[in-house]
Amino acid sequence: MQHAQADNLQSVRRTLLLVTAGVVAVGITIAMIVAARPGASPAPAVKVDISKAPDASASAPQDSLTASADALGFRQTTAADVGVVENLPPDTPLLAPSKSMLPVGAAAPDFTLSTATGEKVRLSDYRGKTVLLEFFATWCPHCQAEAQHLTRLRESLPQSDFALVSVNADSEDPASLYAFDRFFHIPWPTLLDPGTPAGSFKQAGGAGPVTRAYGVALYPTFYIIDGKGRIAWRNDREQPDMLISQKLHDVAGK
Repeated sequence: MQHAQADNLQSVRRTLLLVTAGVVAVGITIAMIVAARPGASPAPAVKVDISKAPDASASAPQDSLTASADALGFRQTTAADVGVVENLPPDTPLLAPSKSMLPVGAAAPDFTLSTATGEKVRLSDYRGKTVLLEFFATWCPHCQAEAQHLTRLRESLPQSDFALVSVNADSEDPASLYAFDRFFHIPWPTLLDPGTPAGSFKQAGGAGPVTRAYGVALYPTFYIIDGKGRIAWRNDREQPDMLISQKLHDVAGK
């Protein structure tokens, strides 16, 4: 009798152990299912370095600017005798500068302006270099002709000694300036000088404060500024390539 009771007790214990093991197994399975469900508490996260991950929002302003420039329908305009003066000899008699322009020897007014994409450029950051400063409008056929010549001129100048900066003199919007830069593949800073009324490739505007400070009356207008920030040469309208190059080298002493 005692042996039978002991066997029965042993059977009960084995049964309880099997039931308990089954409950544990079911519990583990349920926990795994719950963890896999959306909204479940996540496992401890693995640290990932995202410092180099691309910022999707950073491209949004650029995309918007590109779309606006595309919608503008920028094209090269033409006019009689455009692009002729650039090829003349440097000693060709030219019209005198407009009387409104700043005189040679005057301090070049400093400024900080933005490119179409928002980069800040300050004129005085170029101290120590000889700077060719141009004022232009995107719709101006004479300015468009100069753009191609200035690109070649810049390629011939050592960037350690010379700099080229262009200021939009017509209070144009970023889309117009960006479209101009993109069309002519401009590699130097072109800057917005907002004033009133606002202009664009399709509509002439008014002069901005920097344009007024430099007495700009015609497009394009050129100033050569020496390494100390003083005006060394100036003229407006299209200019012979060789003349501008010669003046830049004379001012730089190169």
